[in-house]
Amino acid sequence: MSNKSTKGIWKVISASSLGTMIEWYDFYIFGSLAVVLSTKFFPSDNPTAAFLSTLATFAAGFVVRPFGALFFGRLGDLIGRKYTFMVTLLLMGGATFLIGCIPSYETIGFLAPLLVLLLRLLQGLALGGEYGGAATYVAEHAPKNEKGYWTSWIQTTATVGLFVSLMVILITKGAMSKEAFDEWGWRVPFWVSIIMVIVSYFIRKGMHESPVFAKAKAEGKTTTNPLKESFGNKFNLKFVLLALFGATMGQGVVWYTGQFYAMSFMKTVQSIESSQVDTLLGIALIFGTPFFVFFGWLSDKIGRKTIMMAGMLFAILLYRPIYRAMYNTTDVALKTEIIADTKVVPSIKEIDATKSDSIYTTTKMYTDGTALEEIKTKHFENGTLMKDDKGKDKIETKITKTIPNSVRWMLVFLVFIQVIFVTMVYGPIAAFLVEMFPVKIRYTSMSLPYHVGNGIFGGLLPAISTYFVTTAKDAGDVEFYLEGLWYPIGIAAVCFVIGMIYIDRKINTLHD
Repeated sequence: MSNKSTKGIWKVISASSLGTMIEWYDFYIFGSLAVVLSTKFFPSDNPTAAFLSTLATFAAGFVVRPFGALFFGRLGDLIGRKYTFMVTLLLMGGATFLIGCIPSYETIGFLAPLLVLLLRLLQGLALGGEYGGAATYVAEHAPKNEKGYWTSWIQTTATVGLFVSLMVILITKGAMSKEAFDEWGWRVPFWVSIIMVIVSYFIRKGMHESPVFAKAKAEGKTTTNPLKESFGNKFNLKFVLLALFGATMGQGVVWYTGQFYAMSFMKTVQSIESSQVDTLLGIALIFGTPFFVFFGWLSDKIGRKTIMMAGMLFAILLYRPIYRAMYNTTDVALKTEIIADTKVVPSIKEIDATKSDSIYTTTKMYTDGTALEEIKTKHFENGTLMKDDKGKDKIETKITKTIPNSVRWMLVFLVFIQVIFVTMVYGPIAAFLVEMFPVKIRYTSMSLPYHVGNGIFGGLLPAISTYFVTTAKDAGDVEFYLEGLWYPIGIAAVCFVIGMIYIDRKINTLHD
């Protein structure tokens, strides 16, 4: 590759990566603020149900991604890569901005979660068309023997988007009081995205069409029915199914376990203070992100299959030991409490003439530097303690732990290991998918298995795993916190077996 063409591809990567990073930022803002959003857009009388509903709404955006892949993939193979992923960028940015404008549940009732759901569906459709376009666009500018390296830069965008979303949230929280952030400040990260989208749009507007697609179009080698040729052709359909069940399905659950489930686990199961979780996760992502490029480069040398299958196997074998170690770092049952520092502060909150809340705030300190705050709220009506749907006393308990540096760095290390698994399965996969399909149906064919694997199998992981943990905890399981891992371990194991048997180690059709 000449120096001139090398400079050209860096421009392509920069423009494609920036837009894709912004779309992932838009998508992840919702997940990063799930705990806050559950109190804004859903009924507050059942916090657990509200949080699960928020995760389900988050997952809905993933479920529709395959439909976006089909719709925009078809457009990309018909009219071109460039214009298609410009449309997805604007659609995603507009939906994200509007989520930040929706009034709360207290203001407009059930219309609030309904509007959020509709905008999440639009986000999912847009993202379904974005990734395939960006990955295909970069791959079609790259030399044949370096596709793994060059497309791996696109692979960093999802992690960078998550990192940027965490940083914007932390900066916003730091610029205002906790009360102000809970009141309206959580909307700021949604509003900020529209500025980034506009900048990225004008950058992409100046890009040229993919030379490979332009050549195929000039020679009359494009298709008039990409959906039929992608999925109606038995030979091509076989590769679509192999890509899904032998690669992207396992990659999807490893990706979401190592980043999103890790974040949710620390906030909801370990009850670590939200800003501390965002900070330590951000540090782990900074350390781990360069490995996307490393494993993409390495896949050009030794093949995509070896690296992706190794990443899945490590995840299958090590997830439970890793999460057991994570849980134990903050388990106060394993710590020594400083009894003299324990304080209980009672207070009463009058709701109206008949209802009131008795609130007991307990703070505890432990010898390793861990601080625990427990807020127990008892709901009364006409002086009598209210009952929930199951006939039990209506008492809400919220625990927040502030952890010392020693614990924080241990968690950074444990999350970093999971991010390495992510980089192994995700770094090479764009090149792997691009090389499986011919130019004329590439956008459509690669987008569907990618977004089913990530959108369905991966996107449902936070909700499914959180449900498993909650159910196990209610049932009195001592290791309830590990139950959510059976889903990603099971999916990754099935994918590993299929991939090892049916994927050629150097599957590389190089249709270009």
